[in-house]
Amino acid sequence: MESNKVLVIGNGESRSWFKPDYINKLPRRDVTTWGCNAIYRDGVVDNLVSVDYAMQQEIYVSGYASDNQCWFSNWSRLPSQVAETFLMGYDIPESLIHIAGDSHSANECVIQGKDPHTLQEKVELAITMNPDRDVPDLIQKMEKDMGVWITHVEHEDMVTPIDFPVGWSAGSTAIHLACQKDVDELYLIGFDLSSYEEPLNNIYKGTDNYLPASSKGFNPVNWVEQLRTVFNEFQNTQFYWVDVTNTFKVGGNYFNIPDNVRYLTKTELCDRLHIH
Repeated sequence: MESNKVLVIGNGESRSWFKPDYINKLPRRDVTTWGCNAIYRDGVVDNLVSVDYAMQQEIYVSGYASDNQCWFSNWSRLPSQVAETFLMGYDIPESLIHIAGDSHSANECVIQGKDPHTLQEKVELAITMNPDRDVPDLIQKMEKDMGVWITHVEHEDMVTPIDFPVGWSAGSTAIHLACQKDVDELYLIGFDLSSYEEPLNNIYKGTDNYLPASSKGFNPVNWVEQLRTVFNEFQNTQFYWVDVTNTFKVGGNYFNIPDNVRYLTKTELCDRLHIH
C-alpha cells in the first residue's frame, strides 16, 4: 500500500528555492500540498491556508478561491445587506476600512477586523509586558491588520472555514488541518520559525499585506508550542522537517523534539519526493 504523503510549505527563507510547480509537474504525483498565504502568487497548491484578514481578502479578490481549495479562519458568510449598515455608528478612519468584491452581484459578504479604538490600550499593555522589545517595531506589528475588512463573496467558491485550530499561525494551522486527513508522512519546508534578535524571516516581507523587510523577527514561543502540540497529537504521523537552520530547533532545553520528527536536507527531500 502506497504511503499517504503530504508536503506543507511555509514561507521561511530556507524554501526560497522551491515553487509549487515542482510538485505539480511531477509525472507521478503522490504527494498532497498545503501552502500558506502569499504562496498563491507563485503557483497553485492543493490546499491554501490563511488566517490573516488582509491576505484572505487579497486571495479572494484575485479569483484564486474560485477554482482552488482554500481554508480561511473566522470566515462567516453574511447577507450582503449587512455590509451596508455595519459601519453605521462606528467612527473608524476611512483608511482602515477595506471593502472588496462586487457588491452588486454578490448576495453574501464576510466581515472581519480588529477594533482600532482599543489599539492604544493594547499597545501600552504590550510595552509593559515586553519591556525589552523595540517599541516602534512592536507598534508596527500591532497596527498591522487593524481595521475592518468587508469582502463581497460569490455564491459558489472553494473556501472552507476553519473550525479548529483557531488563533494559530497559518503554518501550524496548515499542518494540523493536513494531519486531520490521516497522514502517514508529512514533510515541512520553509518552517524556519523566527528570532526577535534577527531580521524578519519571510520570503514575502516588504510586499503587500506583509510587514516591511526592515522589521524584526517574532519571538517563536507560540509557534514552538503549536508545533509541539501537533507532533504530540498525531504520533502515528512521521514528520520530516527540512533544512533546519537555527540551533534552538534541534532539541535541547528549548524544543524537545518527539520521536516522530526527523530532519532532512533539501537534497534528501528532493530524493524522497522525486523532485528534479
